[in-house]
Amino acid sequence: MENLYPLKFNPILKERVWGGSGIINNLGKESITENPVGESWEISGVEDDVSLVSNGFLEGNDINDLVEIYLGDLVGDSIYERYGDEFPLLVKILDIQDNLSLQIHPDDETAMERHNSYGKTECWYILDAAPSAKIFLGLNRELTPKELFEKCKDDSIVDALNVIKPVKGDIIYIKPGTLHAATGGILVAEIQQVSDVTYRVYDWGREKNPKTAREMHLDLAIDCINYTKLDPSSVVLKGGNADNPYFKIKRVDIESSYRAESHLFGSFIIYFCVEGDGVITGGGMKQSIKKGEVILVPAYMGAYTWEGKCSLLEITGKA
Repeated sequence: MENLYPLKFNPILKERVWGGSGIINNLGKESITENPVGESWEISGVEDDVSLVSNGFLEGNDINDLVEIYLGDLVGDSIYERYGDEFPLLVKILDIQDNLSLQIHPDDETAMERHNSYGKTECWYILDAAPSAKIFLGLNRELTPKELFEKCKDDSIVDALNVIKPVKGDIIYIKPGTLHAATGGILVAEIQQVSDVTYRVYDWGREKNPKTAREMHLDLAIDCINYTKLDPSSVVLKGGNADNPYFKIKRVDIESSYRAESHLFGSFIIYFCVEGDGVITGGGMKQSIKKGEVILVPAYMGAYTWEGKCSLLEITGKA
């Protein structure tokens, strides 16, 4: 069997009513639509949206097939034991120009019971933010379920939400059950569990117009929402580092070179380029990367070296 090497994947672009042109114009992704693009799925094992390798002899293979073939050699032994043939993380880019719906995600137990899916713990790394950008995150005071339901129906829910001015380089840690929305020009690197379960609870009036209405899920969300007051400072993380039960993020700023051994991580390693450009050498291959691109280093690929001037998010899974 040939050696594993640094893997790149074809992005999967998603039209979204709240999206824009930043993923195409600023990050150079190719699109076949003139409609707003809100998401680019960079690495995904989600059913019906599974990423395909774009480089090397494994080109055209999907990531879940590779997990099934290479097992722990690709993702790490303990991670394979926990997650099996499904790649455990989903990595996206979001371009939020118009109002992203106010939403929550269920936890593992609820998502598995209702949707046969994992829950969704996520982190947003702020790639860029316009002066007008806002993130709505959690409640600024405790509400009852009845109060929240009524506020979603009478358009007053925004008054009960924390408002954050996103800062480039910050990480926003969003736990299951946390109400969140955003607007005004934000480019985000999103790292999350492998789940596409979202409950929309308020859609800024779109839900009241038959021409713009989307499916709403307030009935499903009502017993999953965290109704307590949230202190935003507890979930706005500085320095580009985050750690939770599902994954770890470490920002690595490279001035000329950076060397690592993959087996020391006990996991696959995803590198998300957030600034500059660089080249990774390992597994008998050289592969370039630039802002907005992602490379997956297999858990047992061996030694590798980064060269260039760039900033990378080093993302590892947890068992």
